[in-house]
Amino acid sequence: MNNFLIPANAKKSLLIFGLFTKFDLILFLIGIGLSLLMLMILPVQQITMAVIALLPVLITGFLVMPVPNYYNMRTLINSVFQFYLNQRKFKWKGWCVPHGEEQKK
Repeated sequence: MNNFLIPANAKKSLLIFGLFTKFDLILFLIGIGLSLLMLMILPVQQITMAVIALLPVLITGFLVMPVPNYYNMRTLINSVFQFYLNQRKFKWKGWCVPHGEEQKK
């Protein structure tokens, strides 16, 4: 008997800090860099400008945030997008549905 059980967190050892891939960290670091650049360029005396300057880090942080049953929000959004983009209509024909000539008899 092959009773080999793979633990649920078997692939976590391949991730950085057990949560992130290299792409996730690069994406988040780009968001941090853009936010720092915008904080230096924009006048942040107003709250709206401060929020605008922090948007890149907030958006990228949201995308790499872990969620249950998925790797992170980026993969969840991609899965939902692929599901709605590639929807096909399948006509179900089970064993009890008569087919063409068989129905004429």
